[in-house]
This record gives sequence, structure tokens and C-alpha cells, in this order.
Amino acid sequence: MAPLASPRKRAPRLTGPRAPAKASAMEEQGAPITELSFEQALRALEDVVRQLEGGEVPLEESISLYERGEDLRRHCQARLDQAQVRIEKIVAGPDGAATGTVPFDAG
Repeated sequence: MAPLASPRKRAPRLTGPRAPAKASAMEEQGAPITELSFEQALRALEDVVRQLEGGEVPLEESISLYERGEDLRRHCQARLDQAQVRIEKIVAGPDGAATGTVPFDAG
């Protein structure tokens, strides 16, 4: 008769350091917009859009969501505008060497 196989023991689970917890959509929804990073505001805006597109939100709440969504959109646009001002275009001379920089919008 063959010996019975012993139950297989599981190895302990090894995990690395935990990533910092991201703010939940609920926290992003309730936070003052001016305190949100671009990424947080964008996630909150995407959440607002999902809720509105879902069609399950009552009218008054939909209006409030729309207003918050517009505020979030403006905040995101302002952050993008600030980033664009900081970006500079490298200008090359006739020999191909960099001769300086100009603001991004300068063409």
C-alpha cells in the first residue's frame, strides 16, 4: 500500500513595502478643489462623469455633480496651463547647436 501524501504546506506570503494609499473617490469628491493635485482632480472629474453618464443620479444631485465637474475641469485646465508656461522649447541655430530657449507657445 502506498503511503498517504502529506498535505502541502503553503509558504509564507512575502510582500514588499506597501504603496501609499491613494485618496478614494469619496475623499476626492469632498475635498476642496484647490487642495487637489492634477491627478486627484482628474480622477474626481472622471468619477463625476461616470455618475452622470450612469443616469441613476436624481436631478438635483446631477446638477450639483455637474457644477463640481465644471469646477474640477477648470482646476485641471489651470494646472495644465501652469505646466505649459514652465515648458520651454529649445531653439537650434543653423548649425544644429542649441542657441537658447523660447516659451512653448512662441512657435
